[in-house]
Amino acid sequence: MCRSYVYSMTTTRENNCKIQLIADESSAVDGEAMAQLRKTSSLPGMQVVVGLPDLHPGRGYPVGVACLSRGFIYPQIIGSDIGCGIGLWGLECIAANVKQSKWVKRLQSMHHHCHDNSSLSHEGRDEQHNNTDVLLGTIGSGNHFAEIQRVESVHCPERFRALGLQREQALLLVHSGSRGMGDVLLRKHQQVYGIHGVQEGTTDCTDYLSLHDACVQWAKRNRSVLAERIAERLHVKSYPVIDIVHNCVEQLDMGSYTGWLHRKGAATSSNGPIVIPGTRGTYSYLVEPIGEQRRNLFSLAHGAGRKWNRKSCKERLYKRYSADSLRRTAMGSIVICDDRALLYEEAPQAYKDIEAVIKTLEKQGLIQIIAVLKPYITLKQSL
Repeated sequence: MCRSYVYSMTTTRENNCKIQLIADESSAVDGEAMAQLRKTSSLPGMQVVVGLPDLHPGRGYPVGVACLSRGFIYPQIIGSDIGCGIGLWGLECIAANVKQSKWVKRLQSMHHHCHDNSSLSHEGRDEQHNNTDVLLGTIGSGNHFAEIQRVESVHCPERFRALGLQREQALLLVHSGSRGMGDVLLRKHQQVYGIHGVQEGTTDCTDYLSLHDACVQWAKRNRSVLAERIAERLHVKSYPVIDIVHNCVEQLDMGSYTGWLHRKGAATSSNGPIVIPGTRGTYSYLVEPIGEQRRNLFSLAHGAGRKWNRKSCKERLYKRYSADSLRRTAMGSIVICDDRALLYEEAPQAYKDIEAVIKTLEKQGLIQIIAVLKPYITLKQSL
């Protein structure tokens, strides 16, 4: 049996910030991620820092974290992909009637005729920031994806039906963000403030929040348009079920004060059910946040979390797996991806065990599983 526990540490740095790590013995939280968590706690005005079971190192600051600050906002914690999140759509078709080869062919055709804007230069991204229609309805690179899924099992039938879902239907999961928009905003902030935050109440803070909110709304619209494009290509109707953001900042009333809740790779748990995706070769979980969510800053894991960094993936996997072998998973799903490097970087082996993440959250009384979803067709790269 895996023993679940919560680390709760207090530091004496400047603001006496509380660091809480929600993890168990299978979470594989490495030293670099913990060092970044402590670095985050030392920022001026930081009150609480929560590391979730999918915690792993990011660019200077960890991924899989929720942070509450007072008096300051820290764009560098949120990162460049502001508004990135997960959307779930129901497809009005019976999963058992779907011919995988036919759908793969349709999606490949769509895939090959789209422009790939993921490698735009900074200057190009600045131009696209003013012409975002070019990027609207696209996946992006890295860990972003769109995935056709089947329902493997339903654990809470009443809640499942209340979401407008049926056991027999196919589903569509979309993970994408604000593309170059968030990157432009972060770089503009860093040009003025470097590694420092921006003080609450200043003009710069107001301007950042306004543009931040625009990125969040554009990212949501991007996921919606992408879902519509995919459904149209598959000749089926779709309807939205859930859309959850996991890179953002918002105000949080703590009673004695109002702080700024930053999430980086942390799913918002205050708006109902969420999907915690695994990898293209493992299950994803539709879950209901339960219990007292204040202790985890109303945030849950946003996925499995990386086990290996991108650079080491090819070294570890290249001799063991061909690119073609990585386009079909042990679950029988098919991966549509022309980028060989991305196939290795995003291989299921590069990620932590999603079941361990889910069990940890269950044991802490933070989630209840509604349904388990199984990958069928995964799309990677820009679409």
